[in-house]
Amino acid sequence: MWSRRDHGPLPWLLLALTVTTGLVDAFSILELGRVFVANMTGNVVFVAFALAGAPGFSLGSSLSALAGFLVGAGAGGALIHWVAGDRAKLVRAGALLEVVLVAGALALVAGSGAPFHAFPQDVIAALLATAMGVQNAIARRLAVPDLTTTVLTMTLTGIAADLRAPNRRVALSRRGLAIGAMFAGAVAGAELVLNGDLTAVLAIAVGLLAAVSVCAVMAAQRPGLWRTASGGPG
Repeated sequence: MWSRRDHGPLPWLLLALTVTTGLVDAFSILELGRVFVANMTGNVVFVAFALAGAPGFSLGSSLSALAGFLVGAGAGGALIHWVAGDRAKLVRAGALLEVVLVAGALALVAGSGAPFHAFPQDVIAALLATAMGVQNAIARRLAVPDLTTTVLTMTLTGIAADLRAPNRRVALSRRGLAIGAMFAGAVAGAELVLNGDLTAVLAIAVGLLAAVSVCAVMAAQRPGLWRTASGGPG
């Protein structure tokens, strides 16, 4: 489905990151005042709802998430230039930074307890969104087909638009895995949140990010053509 020569272990690492997207968005939507921390298209709409006075939407958390995502994307851009085209080192650096950010959010959740007051809620949203901004910038640079890790709009479009394409079975398999990864994360996150296990959601996210970091550290110690293969925009 993915050429190992071109992408090495990246597809599977990015699928793990896609699971974390489902986890953190489930947590943020259900616990932080209906705010997305990974999907900024939806978050812009939520800001509009909050400004219009719709009940149940947190303007502060939505704006904090937007700001955090932009900061994270900027940090991801800095990492891209810092590693000078080495994709293994890029994933390693990005995943480690995400671990720190999501662990910080986890510490705040554990120390504050739900329902959250405005200050910790906004900071938690900002930390999680910053992590997702880092992830999105790095996934964009890696440019592994159908693995953007934080949004599925184009993935779903491709499923419908490419039904007559010659390689549709391969493409459908890739896209199905991406959708399934985010769906699985969202289901697991929702189940944990609805059962009151708020720290467990973010702890699992931290664990997945740590696992990706370890795999990226190991990959960075081995040569491979995929490490310097052409990625997306810098």
